[in-house]
Amino acid sequence: MPEAGNQRQPLAVFIGWLILAVLIVVADAVTKHWASSSFVQGQFEAVFPWLNWTLAHNYGAAFSFLNDQPGWQRWFFSILAAGVSLVIIVWLFRLPAGQRVTAAGLAMILGGAVGNLIDRLRLGYVVDFIDVHYAGYHWPAFNIADSAITVGVILLLIDGFFLQSGSAKD
Repeated sequence: MPEAGNQRQPLAVFIGWLILAVLIVVADAVTKHWASSSFVQGQFEAVFPWLNWTLAHNYGAAFSFLNDQPGWQRWFFSILAAGVSLVIIVWLFRLPAGQRVTAAGLAMILGGAVGNLIDRLRLGYVVDFIDVHYAGYHWPAFNIADSAITVGVILLLIDGFFLQSGSAKD
């Protein structure tokens, strides 16, 4: 009989994590639609002294990496995102019960990856609209999917380095 710490989470819990990922995809799609229908590319609308709404089309990856390439990156990043999403779904399904921080991080990364994947497949680029800046320096524009991926990675790092829910207990 498996140890209590190694039992898989119930199916309902797994489905709950998938629902979180779907909610992120929906929130991402709704906000990208809002930005695309409300702004012209390159236009800024100040929200706070450090935050603008804008519209940017990112043909590359994070921080517009490979943005200037002729188009191969669309399919490369689409295949990569689809593969990573499948791995995360399997990982979530096999995750032992009680690893909520890891599961939340994985669900957030999954939702963000699928949100950006939908843009790449549908539009050929990712819609970004959040512009954070300070003293004339601008962080590259991003979106809800990017935010979810970032928070998800932070949760995995916190769990791995500080909570260690995945390590064997003596």
